[in-house]
Amino acid sequence: MSEVMLKINGIDICTESFGDQTKPAILLINGAMNSMVYWDEAFCQLLADTGRYVIRYDNRDVGRSTTYEPGTSNYTVVDMANDAIGILDAYSVQRAHLVGMSLGGMIAQVISYNHPNRILSMTLISSSLFGADENNRDLPEMDPRLLEYHTKGASLDWSNEDAVVDYLVEGARMLCGPSRVFDEERFCKQATQDFQRSNHIQSMFNHAMLTGNDFYENKMQDIQVPALVIHGTKDTILPYEHGLALVNELPNSTLLALEGTGHEIHSDDWNTIIQAISHHTSAR
Repeated sequence: MSEVMLKINGIDICTESFGDQTKPAILLINGAMNSMVYWDEAFCQLLADTGRYVIRYDNRDVGRSTTYEPGTSNYTVVDMANDAIGILDAYSVQRAHLVGMSLGGMIAQVISYNHPNRILSMTLISSSLFGADENNRDLPEMDPRLLEYHTKGASLDWSNEDAVVDYLVEGARMLCGPSRVFDEERFCKQATQDFQRSNHIQSMFNHAMLTGNDFYENKMQDIQVPALVIHGTKDTILPYEHGLALVNELPNSTLLALEGTGHEIHSDDWNTIIQAISHHTSAR
């Protein structure tokens, strides 16, 4: 296990792999503002132990991948989907299983629509339909308390490691489901690692400037790639109804509801999630 820097689409993408390269590949795609460290190493190894070759990576603007000046918009979700295909090419993976968290699940949908011949299956965790008009579907919005909390970032000293780590940890605590115990020690370790390895930690907020794409409105129902939708019933970023909308519109999909789970991949759910992904990917 070691980080590998790749030159893809004219930018640098930092990647890391787990397991045997001869096994079926799973590409982990993280959500907005999250570098690959939030795919916990132990989670990645457990997934690899099911007989999979697991690849995680830093999206643009997080971790050690290329970052842009905070407050600028330089790419689209489609560009991020093309980055993922470039990673598969670099690892000589012809066809892969995708596992996307939140925004990562939307990126997975774009990949599956644009490159169906490259994708064996997709697992969408705490995600929603990409390109969909939420107003037309009457989907609930993010808990406003989260937006209010992140306004504190404007006055934060981003050069102060302790302050930034505390800010990230408290933000993550707000995403934890009410029936789950927040693992502060684990997340503090990840947030510290994220701060220390990031090229420019504030650039992660550029993900908030990403928008949908009208081209993909009603296109997701054309995706035939088998989809496993995993969604917490207490998700405050993308409430549970977003998971139901995915299952309703993706024709070849199944739902795994995590009772009491928030917008997270909580360690209490690891065995359930890994077993479900293993079963889902074994059929292809």
